[in-house]
Amino acid sequence: MASRTDSRAWDAFAYWLLRYRRVWRGTIVISVANPVLFLAAMGAGLGTLVDHHDSSYLHGHSYLAFLAPGLLAAAMMQTAYIESAGPVHTSARPGGNYRAALATPLQPTDLLLGHLAFVAFRVGTSGLAFAIVASAFGAVPPARVPGLWLAALLTGTAFAAPVAAWAVGVQRPAALTAGFRFVLMPMYMFAGTFFSAEQLPAWLHAIVVCTPLYQGIQLCRTLSLGTASAAGTVGHAAYLVVLVASGIVLGRRRYARELTA
Repeated sequence: MASRTDSRAWDAFAYWLLRYRRVWRGTIVISVANPVLFLAAMGAGLGTLVDHHDSSYLHGHSYLAFLAPGLLAAAMMQTAYIESAGPVHTSARPGGNYRAALATPLQPTDLLLGHLAFVAFRVGTSGLAFAIVASAFGAVPPARVPGLWLAALLTGTAFAAPVAAWAVGVQRPAALTAGFRFVLMPMYMFAGTFFSAEQLPAWLHAIVVCTPLYQGIQLCRTLSLGTASAAGTVGHAAYLVVLVASGIVLGRRRYARELTA
C-alpha cells in the first residue's frame, strides 16, 4: 500500500514538473539575478559602511558573510509561500487541477505530497543557485555550501507544508495576499535577515525567536559562518522538522476534508 501511495504521489509531482517545463528558464534567471543584485547592493555596497564601523553584533565577520545566509533563508521562505499558497488555492477550487486529478486513482494525500515534493524541488534549485552565487561573492566558503543548502531547503519546506495545509481551505485570494503582507514580511524584516535579532528590544526579541524564519536564519547563518554548535544545530533543525511534520499531518486532514466535501 505504501509503495502504491508513493507511486501516485510521484505522478502528482510529475504533473507539476510538466507545468514547470514552460517557465523554468525565467525562474532560473530570477534565481541567479536576485542574489547577485541583493548581495551586490546590500552586501558589497552597504556592507562596506557597516564593516567600517566594526559592529560587535557581527562577531568579527564581514557584513556580506553575515547577510548572505539570512537573505538565503528569507528567499526560501518567500519561494515556498509563492509556490504553495496561490497554486494550492487555485488547484483546490472548482475547476482546479486537484478536482480533475481526483477523477483518477489519485487521492488527496497523493496531491499534497506530490505538490510538496515539487515545492521542495523549487526551493532546492533556487537555494542552490543562491548559495553558489553567495560563494562566488566570497560570502560563503565553498566547503560550507552543501550544509547551507540543506539548511535552506529545510527552511523552505518548513513553510511550504503548513502553508499548503492552510491554503487548500482558503476561500478568498485576498487572504493569501494578507498572509504574505502581514505575516511573512514582518518576519522578513525583524527575524534577523538584515541585522542581528539581538539588537531588538527584549520583548520583541522573545517573539522573534519563536518564528520559523528566525530558526531557519540561525541554522543557515551558523553553518555558513562556521559558528554552529551541535546543540544549536539540532535545536534549530528539530524546530523546522516538527513544523514540516505538523504541516503534513494537518495537510492530509484538510486536503481530505476540502477535496472530498
